[in-house]
Amino acid sequence: MQIHISAHDGVPIYLQIVNQVKYLVASGRIAAGEELPPIRTLAEQLLINPNTVARAYRELELAGVVTKRRTAGTYVSDTTSPLARRERLKIVTERVDALLAEARQMNIDTETIIELIQDRDEAMQSAAAAASRNKEP
Repeated sequence: MQIHISAHDGVPIYLQIVNQVKYLVASGRIAAGEELPPIRTLAEQLLINPNTVARAYRELELAGVVTKRRTAGTYVSDTTSPLARRERLKIVTERVDALLAEARQMNIDTETIIELIQDRDEAMQSAAAAASRNKEP
C-alpha cells in the first residue's frame, strides 16, 4: 500500500491517510478482505506518530471502509458497500469538475466535451474488443 503524505498541503496528516486509503479501496487497488499495514509499521514508513495512523484507522472504521479484528489486524470491508460506490462517484465527480473548469478556461462548451467523452468511450470499447479478440486462441 503506497501512501504519500505532505506536511505542507494544509490537510491534516490523518485525513491524508484516510482519503488515500478510501481512494485505493474505491479504485480497487486494495481489495476487500485485504489487510492494512499494522499501525506501527505504517507510522514508521511515513515517519509519523503512531497515534496519527491510529486516528486515521478509527476514521476509516467509522466510515465503514475497514473493520478491525481483535488481535488480527485491520482489514478492508466489503467493497460492494454503498460507501465504495459513493467514494468512486466522488473521485469521478472531482475529475469531471476539473475537466469542466479547464474546458471553460479554453472556451470549450459542454456539448463539445460530451461529444468528446462519447467518442473516447467508443474508441476505448473498440480497443478493448479488439484486444479481447486477439487473446482468443
